[in-house]
Amino acid sequence: MTSPSLPDESSRSTLSHLLAPVVLISALGYFVDIYDLLLFSIVRVPSLRAIGVPEADLLSAGVRLINVQMAGLLIGGFLWGILGDRRGRRSVLFASILIYSIANLLNAFVQDLSTYAGLRFFAGLGLAGELGAAVTLVSETLPSKIRGYGATVIAGIGLLGAAFAGWMAEVLSWRGAYFLGGALGLILLVARVQIKESPLFQKWSAHPTAQLRLIFLSRRRFSRYLLCVLVGVPVWYTVGILITFAPEITRALEVTGPVSAGRGILFCYGASCIGDAAAGILSQRLKSRKKTIAIFMVGTFTTSLFYLSARQVSPSTIYWLFALIGVAGGYWALFMVTATELFGSNIRATVTTTAPNLVRAMVIPLTSIFHALIPSLGIIASARAVGLGTLLISGLSLALLPETFDRDLNTLESHA
Repeated sequence: MTSPSLPDESSRSTLSHLLAPVVLISALGYFVDIYDLLLFSIVRVPSLRAIGVPEADLLSAGVRLINVQMAGLLIGGFLWGILGDRRGRRSVLFASILIYSIANLLNAFVQDLSTYAGLRFFAGLGLAGELGAAVTLVSETLPSKIRGYGATVIAGIGLLGAAFAGWMAEVLSWRGAYFLGGALGLILLVARVQIKESPLFQKWSAHPTAQLRLIFLSRRRFSRYLLCVLVGVPVWYTVGILITFAPEITRALEVTGPVSAGRGILFCYGASCIGDAAAGILSQRLKSRKKTIAIFMVGTFTTSLFYLSARQVSPSTIYWLFALIGVAGGYWALFMVTATELFGSNIRATVTTTAPNLVRAMVIPLTSIFHALIPSLGIIASARAVGLGTLLISGLSLALLPETFDRDLNTLESHA
């Protein structure tokens, strides 16, 4: 009679690595990050109404505020990335969460549009450091064979922050939701005391780091960097346009009832956890980041097209379409791992922190083009045109990128 089989040593070791404090606390940080990042999209309409913005100006004021927030993310990406390569990944995790937590606490008391915009800028500035530093730290700490799983844990837990934000926006007032986000960040700040610095950063910290010329004055490195950024843009096209402006889009689609952006984000990001888990597992099985991302990109294009063609359906149908969009956008964690694996340790934090924030900042031109096209094309055709252009450029960029699965991270970028 054979005895029951026990998990092999490799499985136990993998589980032990994935449940380590550095992974779990990084995942909780992303949970708070995504909660705070998407909260404006969720409470845009009620918060703007509450501070006196006229109904006719809700769309334009929303575009202005989301663009200001994304500008903060763009600037913060470079600030925190350089700091992460010079002073360590851990330092960024402490400083960035402090800034965005305070900004969100103050957002709970805003009374006018200008103050609202200023606080969203500083919130974006702080939020810019969270994800890149966390993924860099975890990727440099875990064994190369399970890096994909580590990013999946971060994204799987972290993306629930968006669903939690959607839920809290229905339970609390918009001011209460902002206050909760800031409070959660300050609590997590205390928990981060036990996180240790990346061993690879400690090994290479004496070498020159974080020189932007290593990226921007090298045609080869800059091409890789730009292609990587463009690969991630479809995810934020769906969030920044299709869901943030769902109330206006669904009215044009003659949906049979009102659609809430907050509930849309709850459905989208709740389902994104499934997509991220599936993408992480699939990339490990296929031993390819590129093939997996390509599959999910096709899914993003297909689900977006279904949504923009869903005329005279019920709000519940729209929410389920948002869930499918969320599953299809589940390659975000793989995009982050790819950014980490493409470059050497001396500029890795800069790349991994700036890349997702440049993707987020791409919402600025995307929403600006979308808004400019509406008078001539209408809101639905404008959304389709922006989406088609985005997905074509991103697909071509993915095709030109090298495969990074199982790449050795114990490297430096030369100054040649």
